[in-house]
Formats: sequence, structure tokens, C-alpha cells
Amino acid sequence: MNTDGAGIFVEGPWEHRLVPANGARFHVAELGQGPMVLLLHGFPEFWWAWRAQLPALAEAGYRAVAMDLRGYGGSDKPPHGYDTFTLAADAASVIRSLGAEDAVVVGHGWGGWIGWSMPSMQPAVTRAVAALGMPHPLAWRRASYADPAQVRANGYLAGLQRPFVPERRLSRNSTYVEGFLRRWAAPDGGWPPPDVVERYAHAMGLPFVAHSAAEYYRWLVRSQLRSDGRRFVNRLHRSVRVPVLQLHGEQDGAFVPSAAADSGGYVTGPFNQRFLRGAGHFLPEEAPDEVNRRLVDWLGALPR
Repeated sequence: MNTDGAGIFVEGPWEHRLVPANGARFHVAELGQGPMVLLLHGFPEFWWAWRAQLPALAEAGYRAVAMDLRGYGGSDKPPHGYDTFTLAADAASVIRSLGAEDAVVVGHGWGGWIGWSMPSMQPAVTRAVAALGMPHPLAWRRASYADPAQVRANGYLAGLQRPFVPERRLSRNSTYVEGFLRRWAAPDGGWPPPDVVERYAHAMGLPFVAHSAAEYYRWLVRSQLRSDGRRFVNRLHRSVRVPVLQLHGEQDGAFVPSAAADSGGYVTGPFNQRFLRGAGHFLPEEAPDEVNRRLVDWLGALPR
């Protein structure tokens, strides 16, 4: 297991901060001044996934904050708290701890799952939501029963339910981490390069990160038969009334485009959905220029 966390605090134009929020401590990388845009990464990544978006958003006049989710990177890694209720509260508490009244929440993968949940769970701090590479959770849930392509894409979930085995593979085997990156990215896009694989494998090898990452997926699957899962579904049935931007890769290997297509049915606010040609699941890194352009244009059109 890797014990050197220095690779998390990557130098750049941003400032690294440790923020107390929701009973834990969270690492953020921050750049720019203006309305806050909170960036939430996915699996198997950490805040560094937004390295192309931080400068672009700051240049466009926003306070861009890329957060390490609970259990990842430089944030605390408690043994519990990987349910969506707690994760949404984490994001809301970070927004408030940084002195903002609200923020636009931009999430990729698991960060997008949290982002979709914010309007119903933390409406007071959620100005708008952008979800990248993530259908609305209830659209994904329906597709996981009815869409054969999504059922096949979900095959990895069973392996992450086993005790101890995912932790060992994620923390000790860079090939296992690389497998997720390559299977979910566009097959002919040439991403990820070796240095990116090394960076994410290093971050996944930090103490307790692999366990935390697996716990997200264990809650996702096991809660469907429990009362907290029913509460989650009931809460998410409330329509999303804030503006939503959904960007999805046409070659996403984790969440197939057909599963994402129905997300607008859960939105009654302004909804902008775009499928990006030639891109897979990891949009902020596979298609950074297009993501930046679409994010900045959408943010500029939001009501002040």
C-alpha cells in the first residue's frame, strides 16, 4: 500500500486548503474569484481530474473549487458515511465552510450522482447542477433493470461487493485501476496516458482510499433492499427545479448513453443535454476543451 500522500497536493495555479465540514476535514484546490463552482470528481480519481477546468473557470470569472470527496485524496477517510445523504451534506458543508451561500455543483461520475442529489437533499446551497458522465440516479436505476447494455456495463459492481478483495486489488495493483480507466474511456481515444494511470494508481494506494472507494459501491447496491435506499429513491423522485446541464460521452463504458437519455424526465427546471462525440466516461480529461466551452457558456447563461 502506498503511504506517500505528496502526490495528492499537485502544484499549479490553484491553492490547496483543508476545510472542516460535516464533522470531517476535506481537501480542496481553489482558483479564481466570483460565484462558486464546486467540482466533484468520480471513481477512481481525485480532485486532480479537474485540472483543466480550474483555470478555465477562474479565467471566466468564477471561484472554482475542486474537492476531494470523503475517503479520497487529501480528505478524511472515516470508516462510515459513504451513503448519498452524507455525501451531499459533505458538499453542502464545504460550500458553507468556504463562506459561500450557494454554488453551482458540477460533478463527474460519482460526483455527478451527488450533484443530481443536491437539489432535493441540499436545496438551500444548490444554485444549479452539471452532471458529466452520470445519468439521473433513477434513470440509471431503471436502465439497470431494463436496458441490456447498461446491465452488461454494471458487471463490475458484483466484484466490488466482496469483502477485502477490491481493497487489495485497488491499492496494490495499478493494472486493476488502469482497467477501469481504459474500459470506461472511449476505446479509440488514446486516453489515459501512462502518467495519468500512475497518478490515479498512486492516489488509490493511499491508506484507506481503496476501502472508501469500494464502500460507495457497496452502499449503492446494498441500500436498494434497505430503508435508506427507499428513502433515497423517494427523495430523488422530487423533480429537479434548478437549471441542469448534462454532458455524456457517446462512448461511455460505465453509463451507456441510452441510460442517460431519460434523465430530463426528472427535471422541471431548464435542462440542457449534450452527447459528446468521440468521448467516453472521463469527460473532463478526455474532452477538456469541449467540456470547458460548454460549462462556461452554460454558466454564463444562468440567472444571476
